[in-house]
Amino acid sequence: MPAIAMKKEVHVQAKVISICAKCSDCCGSILLDQDGQEIFEHDGYVPDFMPGDHYGDYVMLEIDLDTGKVTNWKAPTPEQIQEWIEKHKD
Repeated sequence: MPAIAMKKEVHVQAKVISICAKCSDCCGSILLDQDGQEIFEHDGYVPDFMPGDHYGDYVMLEIDLDTGKVTNWKAPTPEQIQEWIEKHKD
Protein backbone atom coordinates (compact mmCIF):
# COMPACT_ATOMS: atom_id res chain seq x y z
CA MET A 1 0.00 0.00 0.00
CA PRO A 2 1.46 3.40 -0.99
CA ALA A 3 2.33 5.90 1.72
CA ILE A 4 -0.15 8.74 2.15
CA ALA A 5 1.27 12.20 2.66
CA MET A 6 -0.40 13.80 5.65
CA LYS A 7 -0.79 17.53 5.68
CA LYS A 8 -0.36 19.15 9.04
CA GLU A 9 -2.80 21.94 9.72
CA VAL A 10 -1.17 24.97 11.29
CA HIS A 11 -3.15 27.85 12.74
CA VAL A 12 -1.64 31.25 12.06
CA GLN A 13 -3.05 34.55 13.15
CA ALA A 14 -2.06 36.53 10.07
CA LYS A 15 -2.78 40.23 10.32
CA VAL A 16 -1.09 42.01 7.40
CA ILE A 17 -0.13 41.10 3.88
CA SER A 18 2.81 43.03 2.50
CA ILE A 19 2.82 43.49 -1.27
CA CYS A 20 5.75 44.70 -3.33
CA ALA A 21 5.04 44.88 -7.06
CA LYS A 22 7.71 45.91 -9.57
CA CYS A 23 6.32 48.25 -12.19
CA SER A 24 9.44 48.44 -14.42
CA ASP A 25 8.88 52.14 -15.13
CA CYS A 26 5.33 51.54 -16.38
CA CYS A 27 3.10 52.28 -13.43
CA GLY A 28 -0.32 53.28 -14.72
CA SER A 29 -2.06 55.91 -12.60
CA ILE A 30 -5.38 57.66 -13.15
CA LEU A 31 -6.57 60.56 -11.00
CA LEU A 32 -10.35 60.82 -10.77
CA ASP A 33 -12.55 63.61 -9.43
CA GLN A 34 -15.42 63.20 -6.96
CA ASP A 35 -17.75 62.18 -9.84
CA GLY A 36 -15.39 59.52 -11.17
CA GLN A 37 -14.31 61.66 -14.12
CA GLU A 38 -10.69 61.44 -15.21
CA ILE A 39 -8.55 64.45 -14.34
CA PHE A 40 -5.11 63.10 -15.18
CA GLU A 41 -3.58 59.89 -16.49
CA HIS A 42 0.07 58.91 -16.29
CA ASP A 43 2.18 55.91 -17.32
CA GLY A 44 5.73 55.83 -16.03
CA TYR A 45 7.37 55.87 -12.64
CA VAL A 46 5.54 55.21 -9.39
CA PRO A 47 4.37 58.59 -8.00
CA ASP A 48 6.69 60.06 -5.36
CA PHE A 49 3.91 60.17 -2.75
CA MET A 50 3.43 56.40 -2.74
CA PRO A 51 4.58 54.65 0.47
CA GLY A 52 7.89 52.90 0.96
CA ASP A 53 11.34 53.22 -0.54
CA HIS A 54 10.02 52.49 -4.01
CA TYR A 55 12.69 54.26 -6.10
CA GLY A 56 10.00 54.95 -8.69
CA ASP A 57 9.86 51.26 -9.59
CA TYR A 58 7.81 49.48 -6.90
CA VAL A 59 4.33 49.73 -5.43
CA MET A 60 4.73 48.75 -1.78
CA LEU A 61 1.53 48.29 0.21
CA GLU A 62 0.72 46.74 3.57
CA ILE A 63 -2.90 45.59 3.79
CA ASP A 64 -4.75 44.71 7.00
CA LEU A 65 -6.37 41.32 6.36
CA ASP A 66 -9.32 42.04 8.66
CA THR A 67 -10.33 45.40 7.21
CA GLY A 68 -8.80 45.41 3.73
CA LYS A 69 -7.33 48.84 4.43
CA VAL A 70 -3.86 49.88 3.33
CA THR A 71 -2.05 50.53 6.60
CA ASN A 72 1.06 52.28 5.29
CA TRP A 73 -0.80 54.85 3.17
CA LYS A 74 -0.35 58.51 4.01
CA ALA A 75 -2.70 60.72 2.02
CA PRO A 76 -0.77 63.00 -0.33
CA THR A 77 -1.18 66.73 0.10
CA PRO A 78 -2.84 68.78 -2.65
CA GLU A 79 0.62 70.22 -3.34
CA GLN A 80 2.06 66.73 -3.89
CA ILE A 81 -0.74 65.88 -6.32
CA GLN A 82 -0.25 69.15 -8.20
CA GLU A 83 3.51 68.58 -8.35
CA TRP A 84 2.95 65.06 -9.74
CA ILE A 85 0.63 66.42 -12.46
CA GLU A 86 2.96 69.28 -13.40
CA LYS A 87 6.00 66.99 -13.49
CA HIS A 88 4.34 64.63 -15.97
CA LYS A 89 2.24 66.89 -18.19
CA ASP A 90 2.79 66.33 -21.90
